[in-house]
Amino acid sequence: MASAEVQLAPIGTAALGAVGIAAIWAAGALPAIGWSAALAYLTVSTALLLRALRRRHTSRFGPANVVTATRSALVAIITGLVVASFLEPISIPLLIGLTVPALALDAVDGWVARRTHSITELGARFDMEVDAFLLLVLSAFVAQVLGPWVLAIGLMRYAFVAAGWMLPWLRGQLPPRYWRKVVTAVQGIALALAASGLVPELAGVLVGAALALLVESFGRDVVWLAVRRRSRERARPSSRAGRTEVDAS
Repeated sequence: MASAEVQLAPIGTAALGAVGIAAIWAAGALPAIGWSAALAYLTVSTALLLRALRRRHTSRFGPANVVTATRSALVAIITGLVVASFLEPISIPLLIGLTVPALALDAVDGWVARRTHSITELGARFDMEVDAFLLLVLSAFVAQVLGPWVLAIGLMRYAFVAAGWMLPWLRGQLPPRYWRKVVTAVQGIALALAASGLVPELAGVLVGAALALLVESFGRDVVWLAVRRRSRERARPSSRAGRTEVDAS
């Protein structure tokens, strides 16, 4: 079981996030439905993280995970703002002011993990899930202006996971590829620019180009997994034939 010290780290970060949510709410920048959504995200994400730490018997949370947990706290407030935006106008400067550091810290946690030799499977998964949810909420916000097609950016990762439930070969281990990180960063930058309203005439082009890159990235992974699956299926009959020949001899 994860030690008490390890469990206190994400709880402490979540508590700081809750303080931030309360401060923004007190300033009148976050309506009730917004802080409710923010706290719901913070509660669920922290519970899932603690469960993962216990299941892996983690003995050290690590500084990189602290950075990712800080990003997750920012994503909680962003989530609250986006949910509130469906009912009333929100502060765009506040939304962008939270989104920019959340995106920037995505490069920091990986750098910290490498420098402190604390790269773990859990840390990589935690980072990926925070990325995915941030893209989902940003795409939901931008979709209000550009149209529902933008949601494809935020939903693609979850659609891939859902497809893996029906097609187990899609759950295969993929080789490391730096291009995935680049594509993820492009999605965040394009969505942030579109959300800011600074380049309204280019917003659709930027987000469309980002979506095209995302489709290419996921498509390449699907093709790689399909080829690997086919190679394994071709290898199985030959291995059985080899065993049959040995048995016959």
